[in-house]
Amino acid sequence: MKVIIFGLGYVGFTAACCIARQGHEVIGVDVSARKVAEINEGTAPIVEPEVSEMLTEGLAQGRISARTEIGDALDGADIAIVCVGTPSAADGAHNMGYVADVSRQIARALVGVSRAKPLTVAYRSTFRPGTCEGLVQPIFDSILGDDAPITIAYNPEFLREGSAVADYFAPPKIVIGTKDGKPDAAMDALHEGIEAPVFHVGYREAEITKFVDNTWHAVKVAFANEIGRTCLQLGVSAQQVHEIFVSDTKLNISPYYTRPGGAFGGSCLPKDVRALSHIAADTGTNLPLVDSLIRSNEAHKHRLFEYAVEGLAPGARVLIAGLAFKAGTDDLRESPNVDLARKLLAAGYALEIYDPAIRADMLVGANLGYAYSQLPDLERLLVDKAHADATAGKGDYARVIVTNATVKDLDLGGAETRDLGSLK
Repeated sequence: MKVIIFGLGYVGFTAACCIARQGHEVIGVDVSARKVAEINEGTAPIVEPEVSEMLTEGLAQGRISARTEIGDALDGADIAIVCVGTPSAADGAHNMGYVADVSRQIARALVGVSRAKPLTVAYRSTFRPGTCEGLVQPIFDSILGDDAPITIAYNPEFLREGSAVADYFAPPKIVIGTKDGKPDAAMDALHEGIEAPVFHVGYREAEITKFVDNTWHAVKVAFANEIGRTCLQLGVSAQQVHEIFVSDTKLNISPYYTRPGGAFGGSCLPKDVRALSHIAADTGTNLPLVDSLIRSNEAHKHRLFEYAVEGLAPGARVLIAGLAFKAGTDDLRESPNVDLARKLLAAGYALEIYDPAIRADMLVGANLGYAYSQLPDLERLLVDKAHADATAGKGDYARVIVTNATVKDLDLGGAETRDLGSLK
């Protein structure tokens, strides 16, 4: 098949590489000329295991290309997948501007085009229930009329940064929303060979799926961290309490997201929790637990800051090991570790940051904007492994603050550490 992907961020670029690996032709479209040039030259725009190798393979086989304009990309295409961002608006709702803009571009590119079969336009951006019917379909109808040569589908993704490729080929489930809830042949063909439960449902059932999943993950993180904070106050081992709790797979589900440690962050959980709170308020639904999640998370960030600097002299030299919200990725969007770094700087500590996945000159798009809006001196703060090892070896760090598995790359000698990723 020929697949066009709009938006080459984490979700879109990973999907492009995986779909090409499946043997399909993939054309990626993104507004960033720099990102497009890097992809066509064989440089992945994100840090994620396996994608660089898959990009090289796809380019060599002629299955991957990228461009900044649609042009004739839709000619002969079977599926167009929209993966553009839906960032939080000021009121907590999702900003649907990028989705609307791309939908208009696709519709205009199809004006006057005769197709033997409809183009399936599948959306993976997170949508408020009712968006396909209330926003997307009217855009296509207004430009192409009632007989538009398209079929709209909503296909949420379930990729975790750091294991996105593995998650693509072995997802927990496949959800495909259509107007009548019936299967779409092109979408079924796209997922051929992927073993997972498949749900063919209406638009709204598919659209709410990510809100339910991500809010549940946020609930688990916030609950675990509230227990962790309580344990810290009482002198109780949070680690042992966690081991007891997750041993009960009959009643207490699983250890994922229920380990006391870092606050939740990244591009999905905070954004979708805020959006669900907005939807609830907009529809007159009272969700006190969901509404409290962001406040609980912010309280945990501050408690972790207090824990990190406990006993440190004013102005002490400290190293953060791990800035991205997940080790092995370069995603800084709403990373709790960025907030920690900002608090350390504001408190007057001499801060250095080590994260092997982050290069200041390689950050692009929303990731770049968020990083420098929160840490304008990011490039100066980042140090390499040799510098961090040497400084730790001389005993010049008053403390190394460990946020994730990044610390495994370092030789810290006898440097004092505080592990925020796993409260003891």
